Amino acid sequence: MSAPVLTTLLVANRGEIACRVMRTAKALGLTTVAVHSATDRDARHSREADIRVDLGGSKAADSYLQIDKLLAAAKASGAQAIHPGYGFLSENAGFARAIEAAGLIFLGPPASAIDAMGSKSAAKALMETAGVPLVPGYHGEAQDLETFREASERIGYPVLLKATAGGGGKGMKVVEDVSQLAEALASAQREAQSSFGDSRMLVEKYLLKPRHVEIQVFADQHGHCLYLNERDCSIQRRHQKVVEEAPAPGLSPELRKAMGDAAVRAAQAIGYVGAGTVEFLLDSRGEFFFMEMNTRLQVEHPVTEAITGLDLVAWQIRVAQGEPLPMTQAQVPLLGHAIEVRLYAEDPSNDFLPATGHLALYREPAAGPGRRVDSGVEEGDSISPFYDPMLGKLIAWGEDREQARLRLLSMLDEFAIGGLKTNISFLRRIVGHPAFAAAELDTGFIPRYQEQLLPTPSELSDEFWQAAAQAFAQSQAHTVRTDDPSSPWAVGSGFRAGLPAETTLHLSCEGQDRAFTLAPADTRNAELNGEQLLLEHQGLRRQHRAIRHGETLYLEWEGELRCIKPYDPIAAVEASHSHHGGLTAPMNGSIVRIVVEPGQTVEAGAQLVVLEAMKMEHSIRAPHAGVVKALYCQEGEMVNEGSVLVELE
Repeated sequence: MSAPVLTTLLVANRGEIACRVMRTAKALGLTTVAVHSATDRDARHSREADIRVDLGGSKAADSYLQIDKLLAAAKASGAQAIHPGYGFLSENAGFARAIEAAGLIFLGPPASAIDAMGSKSAAKALMETAGVPLVPGYHGEAQDLETFREASERIGYPVLLKATAGGGGKGMKVVEDVSQLAEALASAQREAQSSFGDSRMLVEKYLLKPRHVEIQVFADQHGHCLYLNERDCSIQRRHQKVVEEAPAPGLSPELRKAMGDAAVRAAQAIGYVGAGTVEFLLDSRGEFFFMEMNTRLQVEHPVTEAITGLDLVAWQIRVAQGEPLPMTQAQVPLLGHAIEVRLYAEDPSNDFLPATGHLALYREPAAGPGRRVDSGVEEGDSISPFYDPMLGKLIAWGEDREQARLRLLSMLDEFAIGGLKTNISFLRRIVGHPAFAAAELDTGFIPRYQEQLLPTPSELSDEFWQAAAQAFAQSQAHTVRTDDPSSPWAVGSGFRAGLPAETTLHLSCEGQDRAFTLAPADTRNAELNGEQLLLEHQGLRRQHRAIRHGETLYLEWEGELRCIKPYDPIAAVEASHSHHGGLTAPMNGSIVRIVVEPGQTVEAGAQLVVLEAMKMEHSIRAPHAGVVKALYCQEGEMVNEGSVLVELE
């Protein structure tokens, strides 16, 4: 069957990747179609599309993973092609086949190629036959605990459990010794089943101090395949990439060619078409081992675009319509250096728990040469517990690595987000770390420098509180009465007839609070112009960003945007009493497993309840030894952040 003429493209995904794909599609003159769940009805990717189709449901399993609904949406909207993005069904061979059977274009590889690489176990067997070096491991069909115990003993601890059908850190656990194996295997299997509908696992040797280097490959329908240089994705947290850059620092041209040639052989061995990534572990001796192949566009593809000047989504669209690759291997550019960071709604100070809620403040850095932001949200959007917590990506390009790094730091400094926790300060500390500046990269980077990257919160300084009070008092003048500017009550100075012109404030920030009485003299060394607070101290005047949103003031201080609110001591005491003795949900999510029952005695650290949010499992554990007095949740139930789940005496 000849491919239909492509005028309308449906993106079977959400968030930043859906927005990014539609941006190129529109530039090529295509009509764009978004699909959305009930939760995402007003999400940014829905708002930006020419046509939107409601899939219903809230969870991915009820919406974005429903192949029949997606095909019906394509038919209803007149789309001739479907782009799967990444995650969800992007590496689902059944989805690719269903699209082809419906006479539509799939903007991905043939289903047979997805099959070949979709199972990590089968892919490793295929690579072994092709002579690509592999990490020692077990990739067999037997999935019982005893088989994994024997394999782990043979391989030698520490070992890495991985979902055969997955990626992105889902269903992946490091096991240090045999005592951890049973719980880790059960949890990884549940995560894999939830994320990919397939609980099968493999186990392999956990290499110490490896680098994660991947090759971007691209193939057309005419047998041509090339590699678009490499990316270093070594800086990871729980096997989830945090920082990615291209090219990989310190890679010799000879090693780049050897890895690139191996990646092309791997792609050609499975008849690959389109964009794909072959991932390798690179040890300190320069030996590389095949890890897996991602048969889709990667999250980190923008750094490859930055160093080549190419649009990979445009290539996907053209190759899928039968066009040949537009260049040869020798013509592939390598221009400068690019670094990308992933911005997540999560709380680094609380074990990176995903954060849900309302984006009260969202300001992206200014656009400009070498500065790119791929995001899927805007100010006012809500972040739900049903999907991955990534908000977007910041990509900086420079003529060399240091220029790209400094540009990225500047972009991070300009970003302003309020209303929920994010990892933006954590990213700033990584990119600003001397070891990162020196390109000392491996997958143990974050654990090694954890104390500097995740410092213990310290007492806020007197200088901070003084600045916060001055900024809050000055911003108050603009928020007291907006409906009647001529009213005397529209003045926020604290002036009252017959009384001293003082302002009394009690403010809170990051769990700390401070009371103030400000006289007019206290504000003379501070000046608020729009969203810039000018402070004078010892003859020096410094600028600090200060953004007032309702009752909240966001003040930039020592590289971080601090959230300052009026403090009510009585309400704070009442809130602390309501949580007394109860273990609460750290985020919105669903209860997938209850491990204890009322009356049971537990040790400190014992697993009590397993909560699933944003496609990851989180264990609620006993903070101390005690007796379970009551359970306030049941398996399968949706719970809100702050809900009491277990009462422990």
